[in-house]
Amino acid sequence: MARKPADQTVYREDILRAAAQVLHRNGYEATTMKDIAAQVNLTAASLYHHFKNKDFLLLNVLEVGLDHVIVQLEAIAAADASNAEKLAAMIRSHVVSVTGHVAVGAAMVFEIRALLNISGSARNGDVALRDEFIQRRDQFFARRDYFESLFRDTVRAGIASGEFRDVDAAIVTKAILGAHNWVGVWFREGGRLSGDEVADVMVDLFLSALRPTSSVNDRSG
Repeated sequence: MARKPADQTVYREDILRAAAQVLHRNGYEATTMKDIAAQVNLTAASLYHHFKNKDFLLLNVLEVGLDHVIVQLEAIAAADASNAEKLAAMIRSHVVSVTGHVAVGAAMVFEIRALLNISGSARNGDVALRDEFIQRRDQFFARRDYFESLFRDTVRAGIASGEFRDVDAAIVTKAILGAHNWVGVWFREGGRLSGDEVADVMVDLFLSALRPTSSVNDRSG
C-alpha cells in the first residue's frame, strides 16, 4: 500500500531516480505522477508535496543530471593540464556519467522536447505556475549551453595551441556530445563493454580525429 504524505520517508533523490526510470520505460506523455509515485511507494498526492506537476518533475530530473556533470567538467577545465588531456578527461567524465545514469541520459535525448510544451502548467491554467516553469526551463537551456561551451572552448584552445588540427569547433563539439548522449539509448549494464571501456573508445576516437595531420602521418610512418 502506498504511504500517506505524513508517513513518507522517501528522499527527493529517490523520487528523481524513480522518475527517470519511469520516463525511460514509458516516455513522458504516457507517464503519470501516479506511475512515478508508485515506483517509490508513495501516493500521488504526496508526490505533489515535492514537485508541483509532471513538467517540474521532468525539469528537475534534467537539471540534476546536467549539474552533476558540469561540476566535474569545471574541475577538469580548471586543471593544470594540456587541452588534449582536458578534452580526454571531459569525454571520459561525461560518458561514464551517462552509462552510470542511463535513464537520465535517455531523458536528455527523448524527453527534453517535452519542456517546450509546458503541458501540465497550461492545463492547470495557472499563469504564475506557467511563468515560473518557463523561467526555470530557460535557465536550464542556458545551463545546457554553458555545459556545451566547456567542451567547445577546450577544443578551440587545443586548436590555438596546435594540439588539435583546425576544425569547426562548434560542429565538432556537437558531434562529440551527440555521440555521448546517444550512449544513454543503447548502453546496457552488464553488456559487452563497461561504461569505462565505452569511454576509452570515445576518447580514442575523438582525440585521434582531432590530432594534427602531421602527427597522424608521423605515427603511421
